[in-house]
Amino acid sequence: MLFGAHMSTSGGAYRAFERAAEVGCDTMQIFVKNNNRWHSKDLTETEIEKFRKNRGNYKIEPVVAHTGYLINLCATENEKLEKSRRSFVDEITRCNALGISELVFHPGSHLGEGEDKGLDLVVKSLDIIHQETEEMPVNTVVELTAGQGTNLGYKFEHIHYIISAVKNKKRMRVCLDTSHIFAAGYDIREKKEYEKTMKSFDEIIGLDKLAAIHCNDSKAPLGSRKDRHEHIGYGEIGESGFRNLVNDTRLKNIPIILETPKGKEMKEDVMNIRKLKSLLK
Repeated sequence: MLFGAHMSTSGGAYRAFERAAEVGCDTMQIFVKNNNRWHSKDLTETEIEKFRKNRGNYKIEPVVAHTGYLINLCATENEKLEKSRRSFVDEITRCNALGISELVFHPGSHLGEGEDKGLDLVVKSLDIIHQETEEMPVNTVVELTAGQGTNLGYKFEHIHYIISAVKNKKRMRVCLDTSHIFAAGYDIREKKEYEKTMKSFDEIIGLDKLAAIHCNDSKAPLGSRKDRHEHIGYGEIGESGFRNLVNDTRLKNIPIILETPKGKEMKEDVMNIRKLKSLLK
C-alpha cells in the first residue's frame, strides 16, 4: 500500500518532496499553483529542474496534483466559467511541465440550476479543456464529493455520467475520498457495508478508473452531506472502516493520500500514517 499526504509547496514545489520524506510518505499530493487565486506566476525552468531533480532523489511516487478551489466547471456566470476553464488548462500545463500525470478536481456546484444541467456543463467544460491540452499526457481525475450545498459528484452515478459523456474518456480517472463518500451516504465501517460500497463503485464507475484515494475520517455522520475531515480513527468512520480499506488488495499501488488537518511541524501526518500502517494485517 502507498501512503502519503497533501504537502505544502511553500518555498517552491520541489520542497514538497523534502516535507513528504520527513513524515514518511510513499506518495504525495500537491497544488501546482496558489489554490485560492486565479493566476500565479509561470513556472521557471529552474523551478521545473529542481522539482524533477528532487523527484529523482526522493523517489516519492506517484505525485498527484489537485486543482485550486476557485474552479467551478459548471459555474452559472459566464466570466466565472471562463476563468475556471482557463485556470484548469493552466494547471494541466503546469502538471505537464512538472511531469505529473494525474490532476484531481471537484466536478463543481450547479448553484441552483439543477444537477442535470450542471453535469452537462461539466462535460462541456472538460471537452473544451481536453481539446486545448490534447498533446499533454495529463489525466483529469474527478473526485467524489460529500454533496454539500449544490455540489455535484456525491453519487457514483454522477461520476459515471461525466466519464460516459466526455469525448476523451481515456483521460478520465477517479478519486475516492473516504470522508466525502461516507458523508454522501456510502458506509464503509463494517466489512459487509464496505464490500457493498466497493461493489457498487466497481459496477457503476469501475475500479480500473481509480487513480487516487483521499484518506480522511469524517467529523460529520453518515449521509449528512457535510464535508468535515478528521484524523484517522477519531471520526464517525473509525478504525474499522480504514482497516477494511488498507487491507483491500484491489487497492495496491493506488496512492492513499491524507488530507487531514495539520500544523507546520506535520506531526499529525506522522500520526495518521502510522495509524494506517498499524491497521495492516
